[in-house]
Amino acid sequence: MRGLMASVFLPNLLSKQAAFVTGGGSGIGAGIAKMLSRQGARVALFGRTQSKLDTVAGEIRVTGGEALTFAGDVRDYPALERAIGGAADAFGRLDVLVNSAAGNFLAPAATLSANGFKAVIDIDLCGTFNASRAAFAHLAKSGGNIVSITATQAEVPTPLQCHAGAAKAGIEKLTRDLALEWARSGIRVNAVAPGPVDGTEGMARLAPGDGAASMKKHVPLGRYASIDEVCEAVLFLVSPAGAYMTGATILLDGGTSLLGAGRFLDLMG
Repeated sequence: MRGLMASVFLPNLLSKQAAFVTGGGSGIGAGIAKMLSRQGARVALFGRTQSKLDTVAGEIRVTGGEALTFAGDVRDYPALERAIGGAADAFGRLDVLVNSAAGNFLAPAATLSANGFKAVIDIDLCGTFNASRAAFAHLAKSGGNIVSITATQAEVPTPLQCHAGAAKAGIEKLTRDLALEWARSGIRVNAVAPGPVDGTEGMARLAPGDGAASMKKHVPLGRYASIDEVCEAVLFLVSPAGAYMTGATILLDGGTSLLGAGRFLDLMG
């Protein structure tokens, strides 16, 4: 049944809705944007590289979907505010925000630069707040959803990942705080925490070369997740099936967190 979960959802779950996806030019963000479009949503893509955004938008349009692109950096709040406002104006509403922009690399804490640590915090955690804050007024009008992509490093102590772990832990706490504070505005706020995911730049950086084989040995289910499987978890949260969920983080890691950070210990040598 792997990879077939989307077929069990009713079609056009998000008909007439509008979504904004950060990190939408590649990897998980691009996959989420395309899945939301397949379910009837009009989608705005935000990312740093216009050519990547154009490629994903073109794929959405070829299948009959509607897509807008906005090039920018999630660390730049005014740019995000303009882009989200522009998307809401163009679509006439905003129903879904997906925070998927992220930065990561392997680095021992003893040699990690202050700038390197700050960059990951700024992209992952501050970027998530920036987009959520910029989207608040628009989502409050529609009773919308926010879903942020985090990672298992938020909960599992992980060598070579103190920067990413701090950022992702912050996102999970921010998710709960915003869920509580914004519930009265009709906004649901949740997160998805994937473990290793095939076909992503993040895994190429975290398990380069032969590292992937070692990493997979530490996954109880014996494989990485597919991008589609992450997208399906997001779709559940923004669909009517998830209408009573807020402040939750869905763990989607094939059981890796049950074993701790052993796979990263192997990478330390």
